[in-house]
Amino acid sequence: MIHSARSRAVALGEYISKTGETVRATSKVFNVSKSTVHKDVTERLLRDDPILYKAVNKVLQKNKRERHLRGGMATKLKYKAKEENNEGTYDKRKSARERKHLHGSD
Repeated sequence: MIHSARSRAVALGEYISKTGETVRATSKVFNVSKSTVHKDVTERLLRDDPILYKAVNKVLQKNKRERHLRGGMATKLKYKAKEENNEGTYDKRKSARERKHLHGSD
């Protein structure tokens, strides 16, 4: 466990600049919250190591530009997995005609 905020900020910054990981992924690796990672690499790192801050900032900006693509891909994979899991099962949804018949409106 990293004890000081300064050393943690530097360690987080080095990890992000080397791997290109997102704040969320970095927080899981270091077992700290996303807000802690973000504060460390945007505020503390700027004060403690401006050169490393510039490298990390480039990665963060790249991740920010690409986040809508990652979100869309995650949604696509979610529905693809759901479709594969439901393949070959009976669809319980009723057609409009069947619903009308069930309610007695003919």
